[in-house]
Amino acid sequence: MIKKGNKLYSIFSGACPKCHQESMYFNNNPYKLKDVLKIKDHCSKCGTRYRMEPSFFFGSMYVSYGVGIAFAFAAFVISFFFLGTSLTTSFIAIVVTLIVFGPIIMRWSRNIWINLFMHYDETLTKDQND
Repeated sequence: MIKKGNKLYSIFSGACPKCHQESMYFNNNPYKLKDVLKIKDHCSKCGTRYRMEPSFFFGSMYVSYGVGIAFAFAAFVISFFFLGTSLTTSFIAIVVTLIVFGPIIMRWSRNIWINLFMHYDETLTKDQND
């Protein structure tokens, strides 16, 4: 299990990149498609603003491309090499994988992007626990 204080914790859970105390999203379920990208303005625990500037998360589209390629590559390797399917079936597996995991890819891409610019501050959690 990934513990608080690690960037991977914030990336996979969608927690505040500064304090890891609460989710950045209004709804933690990425498959609620109407809320998949609805992000809070700031953290209610530490006050961190999630939108550092207008259009900040446009950069996450570049990350999304890389994460999508990783998912597609994994789907191809599993279907073609491990399951021994044809190229056509492997292509279908890639498309289905990208559709099914699309909301997760979008969230993880945003989480990776914001974690490139913000870092965990353990003093924020120590002050609240004391």
